[in-house]
Amino acid sequence: MKKANFLVLFAFGVIISAYGQQDPVAGKILDRFSEKALSAPAVTMTFDLTIIDTPEETEETLQGKAVISEGKYKLEMPDNIIWFNGEALWTYTPDVEEVTISEPDTADETFVSNPETLFTLYREGYKYRFIEESQEGRIIDLYPEDLTTEFSRIRLIIGKEADLKEAEYRRKDGITLFVKVKTYDLKKDYPASFFLFDPASYPGVEVIDMR
Repeated sequence: MKKANFLVLFAFGVIISAYGQQDPVAGKILDRFSEKALSAPAVTMTFDLTIIDTPEETEETLQGKAVISEGKYKLEMPDNIIWFNGEALWTYTPDVEEVTISEPDTADETFVSNPETLFTLYREGYKYRFIEESQEGRIIDLYPEDLTTEFSRIRLIIGKEADLKEAEYRRKDGITLFVKVKTYDLKKDYPASFFLFDPASYPGVEVIDMR
């Protein structure tokens, strides 16, 4: 009887262990994607950002550009421009001619708030799985281990050259964000000043320091 119980428990443990393992196929693709992007001078991409609000039955598409380099980034959207030099965050809102300076929210893992997480998110706190290879690229789903997080799933579509094609952030509140990459360049380099807000380029803008 004891031997039978032991065998049942052993088999159950093997199943749980196998389920908890990461998908090696997805891991290999993600590693190459991450290493190629983070070893480049910078990642420069243009994209369409589509926000679908299912509860409100609305859909909006915005065009944007992001430059990401060694923990720094500049993000240009129709409603604002964001500079991050690794320490401070400048958010310029043209409609009100105002710039706010703040510290980044390190807990926010969305593309718009922290675009570099695209390349590192899978390393900690997420399970990942290779779904299939489509015409666009290899589809990989990431599932948060923390069930209290705002996301239910993040999907990446990665091309054969380890370039990003699409990213989808599906939230539990019914809002989904789609990032459709139009151009993806790893060859351009930028000076450190590129990731700093320059007041001389925006005369008359009010600067509000919220740090």
